[in-house]
Amino acid sequence: MIFMFALGSTPHAEGVRILVVEDEHRLAELLRDGLTGEGFAVDLAHDGREGLWMGTEQPYDVIVLDVMLPGLDGYTVCARLREAGVWTPILMLTAMAGEYDEAEALDTGADDYLAKPFSYVVLLARLRALVRRGVRERPAVLTVGDLRVDPAGLRCSRGEVLIALTPKEFAILHCLAGRAGEVVPKSELLARAWDFAYEGDSNVVEVYISALRRKIDRPFGRSTLTTVRGAGYRLEP
Repeated sequence: MIFMFALGSTPHAEGVRILVVEDEHRLAELLRDGLTGEGFAVDLAHDGREGLWMGTEQPYDVIVLDVMLPGLDGYTVCARLREAGVWTPILMLTAMAGEYDEAEALDTGADDYLAKPFSYVVLLARLRALVRRGVRERPAVLTVGDLRVDPAGLRCSRGEVLIALTPKEFAILHCLAGRAGEVVPKSELLARAWDFAYEGDSNVVEVYISALRRKIDRPFGRSTLTTVRGAGYRLEP
């Protein structure tokens, strides 16, 4: 792991509180000493449960959260903080470098991701960026009749019944719920759930629309997700 500690404090670091949740005591202490030298106020937690308690009980400007933790892993801590309405920016650290690990961190609610070993200079730059960004607001829960779509918790429910959706199904439903009553073109759903450069079969959207109907409509005797031929799809309010 590379550490290059700068002399003097980082501009505007004074008054900024950082929680470091890291079970490697030597690394945690190095981070605390380095960040304190930059002017940050730093608290340490050495396991997931302690980190979760401190993150929910104390106000922080940024949380540095390791993935591999005793008690509760970093993914679980991150998810529970978000469920508790804590939207402090989170930078996740992990020794498991890989695109799926990064995707899981971000999907769980983290704001940034850094693989070990890392440069302290890069860590510091990312922390400054998160501090500048500030605490983001919790995305609003979308309600269409008795259908609730919670983008923060990646949850969907009809009444009191929780509905399990895949990430692609959720992305499509979120787009439709955000424009309830409007016709949403297939191209827009493709861009939202895949990306603008997707070159596969556009009929894949129909497959996911059918899957959504089987989950959010048919078990409840509804037909709110409709096809507008030649135009797109509409979620009826």
